[in-house]
Amino acid sequence: TKMNYGLQAGACIKIPFESRLFFTPAFFYSLKGYKVTFNRFATPPDVNASDNNIRVHCFELAPLLQVDLGAAPNHFYIKAGPSMDVQLFGHEKYNLQSGGSVSRKMKFSFADYGYVSFNFLAMLGYETANGFMIYAHYSLGLSSISNADEGPEIKHRAFGISFGKYLHHGKIVLDTRNRE
Repeated sequence: TKMNYGLQAGACIKIPFESRLFFTPAFFYSLKGYKVTFNRFATPPDVNASDNNIRVHCFELAPLLQVDLGAAPNHFYIKAGPSMDVQLFGHEKYNLQSGGSVSRKMKFSFADYGYVSFNFLAMLGYETANGFMIYAHYSLGLSSISNADEGPEIKHRAFGISFGKYLHHGKIVLDTRNRE
């Protein structure tokens, strides 16, 4: 199995819990994929396929927790949690053992590829006082996107480096005093 390069774009919000613990829910688009050469029969894509090259467009929801590793405005942080990944659509190209090749949209059904998978995300990053961030991330697939009974397990794994900026960066202060 070899990886395909992809990308992601999305948004998150940082909600304080305690001094350095934050709830940071995120939603984002991601482009994932892989290339594989089969050493046995596999479906999906086809029992006669000798290889497969797929690209999947996904939408992810991730309720993450963040721990800031310092109290200074510029600090490192660790962020982790689960994500639910919805496969929106995809494309696959594969060669047949008998010769010829197939290029088609991925089939999503109870016997082919699944629409939903679950992952675990982990991030190590750095935030600046003016709201910029850069982080390395790793996503480990917890469930297979193959719905075929005798098919191979297909679990997403992704890693990369991302950067971003908090919009309207600043502390939110709520006045919770009783008014008489």
